[in-house]
Amino acid sequence: MNDKQRVVADKIIDYLCESLRLPKENVDYDIPLFGDGIGLDSVDSLEIIAGMNLLFGVSLMGVNDGVFANVRSLSEYIINSPDYEENN
Repeated sequence: MNDKQRVVADKIIDYLCESLRLPKENVDYDIPLFGDGIGLDSVDSLEIIAGMNLLFGVSLMGVNDGVFANVRSLSEYIINSPDYEENN
């Protein structure tokens, strides 16, 4: 993970912990967000979609499930998106 992706990943972790009330010590770059990982559900995915649009200007509507696998895959998708706004 390069520095740019790490900055985005850290912002995602902060957002998840604040908006979904997750303990920060339970969230890292590679823990699965859904299922046996953190255990988020479909309602939480809507919160993530809205938050990533707000934070980075990137729409996640219609992306494949793999993007939501963990914070690492989510941050990678975001920094590679043509809509990514780096100054956020």
